[in-house]
Amino acid sequence: MSGKDQSIVSKESLMSTKPGKQILKQALFKSKGFKLFNKYKEETENEFPNFAERFTQGLLNEIKSDTNPNSTQQEFGNEVGSTEIILNASEIEPIKSKLENLDVLKDRVLRILNSNFVKMTFPVFNALFDGAAEYSGRHDPQLKQDIVEGHILAIDLSEPMDRIVDKDEDLEFLDDYKLMNPYILKLARSKISKGGEHVLKAFEEGFKDARIGQYLDEKLKSKPTTITEEEMILSYKKYRAVMGTAGRNMALAEQPLGEIFYLGMAGASEGVGCGNEIEDSIKNGFVKIPSWPLYYSLLANDVRKGFEITLEKSNLYLQDARLTLELLPEGFSHKEFLEFLFLTVEHYNHYWYNKLQKANRWSEFESKLPKR
Repeated sequence: MSGKDQSIVSKESLMSTKPGKQILKQALFKSKGFKLFNKYKEETENEFPNFAERFTQGLLNEIKSDTNPNSTQQEFGNEVGSTEIILNASEIEPIKSKLENLDVLKDRVLRILNSNFVKMTFPVFNALFDGAAEYSGRHDPQLKQDIVEGHILAIDLSEPMDRIVDKDEDLEFLDDYKLMNPYILKLARSKISKGGEHVLKAFEEGFKDARIGQYLDEKLKSKPTTITEEEMILSYKKYRAVMGTAGRNMALAEQPLGEIFYLGMAGASEGVGCGNEIEDSIKNGFVKIPSWPLYYSLLANDVRKGFEITLEKSNLYLQDARLTLELLPEGFSHKEFLEFLFLTVEHYNHYWYNKLQKANRWSEFESKLPKR
């Protein structure tokens, strides 16, 4: 795992969970899965600065060449269905002028790239693309760069958008992010379109589904005690839409591999979603709204039980992801990589659950639950 918090993969942390011990065992014996995972992790770390440079330069070109930035803002607001994440016409010019400085823009780009989601998915996309390319006999390094980076840019767009909506970090840069957002999406689309019309179509459908999930999340915040299972499943569509679609497009949306990658990445990302809700609850000091821990805690009238069942839910999502390993073509070159990836997801979830158990903040969480 290549996230911001490297303590999760320290030897001590890995020893604290059953999947973590399996990771250490694979590292010790240098299994194929471990070696492949490590290879892509190191490749990503080496290439990341070059990607950040390309991203910044592409963004700068888009900002400078836009003759009607107000129209760009309005169109983006209409597409994502929110006026909260765009600038008023009078605010645009000073911010545009500021961001036309390369150093200033690079600072903002690096801030939004400092994300677990981005850093942990980059090596995964590279591996999936390589596996699909080997299977189909396709070798096109430029196409790989475009498809992988296009989907990373689309994922990265969620960072500034979340910060604008949540107002929980980078408060002094939120207006800068508002200006940048439409151009990030434009760059993502431009790169993804290099895979052909069907690849771009798959992305557009996934992007639309992700927005539905995010919209529902906002809606559920106002009625936390009456959330239904159907609504939670629909809310989780944002994980499935983003990661599942990206998985499909690493195989250029071709069957059967595209669908297999979709199912694997969808299940794994939903599993990570559960772990993320546990982590966020620890860091925030209250049960996240909406989330599976909240849903189950209210049903059971017991916070401890709510988190316990959430961990089981994460295991069910991962079971779905692991089913796809049986569907891969015979002798698929990156099967062991995916096995190891799912193991790291399982460790992540168990690591945060164990942290929660040790923290023993059940009464604090209980007192902050929304009242019926």
